[in-house]
Amino acid sequence: MIANPQVGSVDNWRRISTSVNGVSGGFRRMLLGYARVSTADQNPDHQIDAHLRHGVERGDIHIDTASGAKASRPKLDLVLQLLRPGDTLKITRLDRLSRSVLHLVTLGANLRERGIGLHVIEQGIDTTTVEGRAMFGMLSVLAELQRELIVANTMDGLAAARARGRKGGRRPSLTEDQAALAQQLYDAREKTVQQIADLFGVPRSTVYGHLDLEKTVPRQPKSTAPTKP
Repeated sequence: MIANPQVGSVDNWRRISTSVNGVSGGFRRMLLGYARVSTADQNPDHQIDAHLRHGVERGDIHIDTASGAKASRPKLDLVLQLLRPGDTLKITRLDRLSRSVLHLVTLGANLRERGIGLHVIEQGIDTTTVEGRAMFGMLSVLAELQRELIVANTMDGLAAARARGRKGGRRPSLTEDQAALAQQLYDAREKTVQQIADLFGVPRSTVYGHLDLEKTVPRQPKSTAPTKP
């Protein structure tokens, strides 16, 4: 069994490249691997072996033990901090990285904006290529369709409940897709927390419980036009 790879520091010494005479030649691009198992009983060796075969150094493989629905993934958070423009994030399958299509597309867009490639080893997706970017574009379309369906189904359910004289939807929690959509609406400043709560028929406290506020840029107050004298 392969020993668990060690987590590197943010300023990884392996980034430093050297010329033939030993003089530092700046920083080189990195391949970082991410793996996930749902329980401590599951074995990540298959994912580790795949990363090693595709050029990821053992010290640059990071493993989370968390279910797909769990929002907290400390090693994924670390990998996203380690990545720099020109680097490539490698995973074995898309479901190792993402909780939902919406979450996957959000992560993919974030990596693309930062100039970071994504290589899905077993599914042949590489966003550093035209074909890979096209596949992610199709995922974006599916995510938008999924988002619209979630909103439409939620509104239909609330309308049907109101027609029967019931107040709609004070559910104790959101589904994975609804939570991902709530985060997306909040991050994009499209809706306030109260508006998101009204959309899904849940209390504001439920929405706050699903939002990852630590990764969200604080909202700025709307600027008001100066009044004419």
